[in-house]
Amino acid sequence: MDRVQSSSPQHPAGPHGGDGRTAPSTGGTGPDGGPGSRRAAAQRQQMRQDLATAAMELFASQGYEETTVDQIAAAAGVARRTFFRYFRSKEEAIFPDHDDTLVRVADLLASAEPEEHPLDVVCRGIKEVLRMYASTPGVSVARYQLIRQVPALREREIAVVARYERLFTRYLLGRFDTGESIPSGWQRGGEDDSMLAEVSAAAVVAAHNHVLRRWLRAGGRGDVEAQLDHSFEVIRRTFWAASAPGARRRGSLVAPGANGTPGDTGAESALSASPGGEVLITVARTDAPLEVVVDSIRAALSGARES
Repeated sequence: MDRVQSSSPQHPAGPHGGDGRTAPSTGGTGPDGGPGSRRAAAQRQQMRQDLATAAMELFASQGYEETTVDQIAAAAGVARRTFFRYFRSKEEAIFPDHDDTLVRVADLLASAEPEEHPLDVVCRGIKEVLRMYASTPGVSVARYQLIRQVPALREREIAVVARYERLFTRYLLGRFDTGESIPSGWQRGGEDDSMLAEVSAAAVVAAHNHVLRRWLRAGGRGDVEAQLDHSFEVIRRTFWAASAPGARRRGSLVAPGANGTPGDTGAESALSASPGGEVLITVARTDAPLEVVVDSIRAALSGARES
């Protein structure tokens, strides 16, 4: 496997690449986001995309195992050394956008208003990931087909997804921090905080993955954002249907209740459930439709309440 170890693989180490090209310059501006900085960032991003495109085309035409880093670099018109300034391995070239997307999602979480329900913030965050895939349907579908055939790429994809899940878990735990004020009426889970944060983050990521796979299997056709919004609503009704008093869904104020309507005293949200409640664990196939998974959870909850 072609691989190189580097402490800073994403940025050129010097003024010139191994192919004689001049590395992107930051121009006359400092690290303040001026024109030179933006131009350099755009050039780096373009090179990453060029290398990723060359890799995908070679993988499709001659096979993943048969393709070398030297061939990818040559197809992109650069030297092997330049490839390793942008990617640590050929597996990494399959996922060129995730590093930037992870930073964008982290910024979204950090800038969220304290009054907004944290689960709504997480849902907005994972939608940024979906938009990354939806921006290039053809590339995303081809990548999905390739990943299904190569175990090493499936393992890489799992590791990439885990980064988002950890980010969301940390954010949710931060909203439970005793040093941070929370909207009136919210309850912290006490000893269950870490479990609630992990389960909530996993549920949002699982919904995203389910919708994304279904869209990719359909050839990248259909309104995938609308499908994801529907899945979020299903999850909200099942796990955290009631928002706390005064907790704001983005753009509006939501009163407690199963459907966000005033006076509705439906099921409590998972995040505001009492710490003494029991924990339900259910198992489902990863390819099962989300509605089937939700129905099985409802049935299990109903049985637990009747017993």
